[in-house]
Amino acid sequence: MAQHRAKRVAVIGAGISGVSSAAHLLRQGLDVVLFERSGTAGGVWHFDPRSMKDPSYPNELPSKGDYETRQELAYSMPPPECDDKEGDFEIAHAPPGPCYSGLKNNVSTRLMRTSLQSWPTGTEDFVTQKVLEEYIQALAKDHGVSDITQYHTRVEEVRKNASEWLVRTTSLEKTALGSHLLERRWSFDAIVVASGHYNMPRIPDVPGLKQWKEIFPERVWHSKRYRNPRVFKDQHILLIGAGVSSCDIAKESGAYAKHIFQSSRGGVLDLPASFLPETATRIPGIKSFQLENYDHGARLESAPIPGKVILENGEELSDIHAVILCTGYITSYPFLAHLHSDATPASQADDSVLVTAEGDMVHNLHKDIFYIEDPSLVVVGAPYHIATFSLFEFQAQVVARLFSTKASLPSHDQMRKEYRERVRVKGLGRDFHSLRGEGEEQAYVVELAEWMNRDAVALGHGNKMLGHTEEWHHANRDREEKLKWLWATIDQEKKKQAGFDTVAV
Repeated sequence: MAQHRAKRVAVIGAGISGVSSAAHLLRQGLDVVLFERSGTAGGVWHFDPRSMKDPSYPNELPSKGDYETRQELAYSMPPPECDDKEGDFEIAHAPPGPCYSGLKNNVSTRLMRTSLQSWPTGTEDFVTQKVLEEYIQALAKDHGVSDITQYHTRVEEVRKNASEWLVRTTSLEKTALGSHLLERRWSFDAIVVASGHYNMPRIPDVPGLKQWKEIFPERVWHSKRYRNPRVFKDQHILLIGAGVSSCDIAKESGAYAKHIFQSSRGGVLDLPASFLPETATRIPGIKSFQLENYDHGARLESAPIPGKVILENGEELSDIHAVILCTGYITSYPFLAHLHSDATPASQADDSVLVTAEGDMVHNLHKDIFYIEDPSLVVVGAPYHIATFSLFEFQAQVVARLFSTKASLPSHDQMRKEYRERVRVKGLGRDFHSLRGEGEEQAYVVELAEWMNRDAVALGHGNKMLGHTEEWHHANRDREEKLKWLWATIDQEKKKQAGFDTVAV
């Protein structure tokens, strides 16, 4: 067993994983600095009416993430007299997240409650983003996290030098003379990466899509930019993807759009077509986008895009006004670019890399938390398909106990052996971090708690870590019943669906 004492710890990101991590590290008496590039805590649940700039089509390399380089930022920095460009510069430095005005949780608040903070009395199971954002902000305030947070501060680079981690940041500061970036350098014993899943949009390389985007930039965009369904009034819209965000946009837009087409490739996590509003049609995957001859100087205004979409079944779709890519996100830590390998497929990842070409997973983590080659670098928030708030807080407790020497890690060889076995069982890719199998989430938490409690006894620390509460298990039984119904509905639809109806308009 190996202990990893860390007196001074950096936490990157002020969503629920970062705020929980900082709160538990502070509880253990450690010196903590949390870096948050926006101006508030809340992470993915913070609603900003502004939208990020669209990324390149197709994607940038995973190591770049959604960052604009220092040179790009300097180029976009407005002179003092240009107030109208101030917002663009702020967005370039800290792109707003994907939260839209109607966003709600799809996992019960009873499952998401942390041990650090109770929900306000009367909180319902499913609430608006504002309730969730305020919960995170209250947690940050009540546990001293707000006091140690550097807001409007972006982490540019994190590197290990001998026994310490060197961190370079840029802070956006406003003065009477205008905005400017202040660069600072810090040193820490350990790093907690808690920057979340929803930063770098995944842009598929569909033939012709790049051309549509270049010529009609405001008609083709990723769902991360979505804020309000009214923009689709009287339009035919095409949603690429059939997951949660796509279905949410379809339901919200049903009262405004003339018609909605939702393209599905039949992925295992696609929601049933029966979830769509009456004004929506499920269609097959897309083979290509084609443009027709038109006057480049003409204003389209309310007219549809002059082109057609070729579907995988050979049918054609035309008269489309807007294309929204509900295609998910790429795992990316641009401040750890040296631990990315953008040209390496996941199957060829070595023992040092964190992110490979596909950007589908984080490699080389013990228990989905500790970087095996140097456990003073940790990730909180990697798992998918879980009750996010509560599970990430369990991970945060483990990190705080390890860094305060109240628990120990297995040997390097043991961690490596366990990791390779997990790769063998779960395979590589996004599902490597998935805990959606029956009982997987509970088993993971039991495993963490037993590890912490075993070490608490061995090291003479009597403060044991508690696992899921009875209330959580009761709420989870409700969730499992609903999931059984959902998967049964999906299976029934797949059995009935021998093909798709003609969809050309």
